[in-house]
Amino acid sequence: LEADLREAIAAERFALHWQPQHRLSDRRLMGFEALLRWHHPERGLVPPDEFIPLAEATGLIVPLGAWVIRAACAEAAGWPGDITAAVNLSPAQFRHPGLVATVAQALAASGLPPHRLELEVTESLLSRDLPATERLLGELRALGVGVAMDDFGTGWSSLAHLWRLPFTKLKIDRAFLRELPGDRRVQAIIGTVLGLGRTLDMTVVAEGVETEAQAAWLLAQGCAQGQGWLFGRPAPAERARALIAAELGMREGARSAA
Repeated sequence: LEADLREAIAAERFALHWQPQHRLSDRRLMGFEALLRWHHPERGLVPPDEFIPLAEATGLIVPLGAWVIRAACAEAAGWPGDITAAVNLSPAQFRHPGLVATVAQALAASGLPPHRLELEVTESLLSRDLPATERLLGELRALGVGVAMDDFGTGWSSLAHLWRLPFTKLKIDRAFLRELPGDRRVQAIIGTVLGLGRTLDMTVVAEGVETEAQAAWLLAQGCAQGQGWLFGRPAPAERARALIAAELGMREGARSAA
């Protein structure tokens, strides 16, 4: 599998699927998260939880991650309006010294305005060299891109260090959403995260939204955005473009009616 992965990276035999993110107040399309897919010629679709750990263990995550950033920027540059593209960074990729240059080059080559790119990192970064993490996040923010903490609430160190780091967005882990809206303990946890986001001036996105009841509860509590099967499953770029076209059509229709 490692040999096949090396060959696939060299030949760029990967694809990005895109999952939409919507504003809860009016269901406006705000952006997409890029999700990596590998269709192996013999094995078929290889799950990310199989090849991503292999890529990290072998160092292949650096060229693979660079391709994802370039491909995401190139795709998003063709989208009209202010719709954003979010890209996940693995811990190994984040620690690579060429990351900032890779992002800057991808933005320059694609022409994508920096504020329309968001880079997502996990809480595990905060348990490592915190000064280096703070410095690197600052360099990324200096490029003009957004930085989001993904899967918020699953790590142990977030609250101790979150205020020091220049995050622009918090993403509530989908594990909490499974118990909404009925579990009062989960309600209390999510309510605390939403309050934290407001205090620190960070947009909060709930991942794993699957029902209207979940969306309604989150909206009532002041959650800004949602992502999950209720709004759309990950789909190829062609589907994302169709959703964007439909969204812009609705916006134009609303302006005409007004």
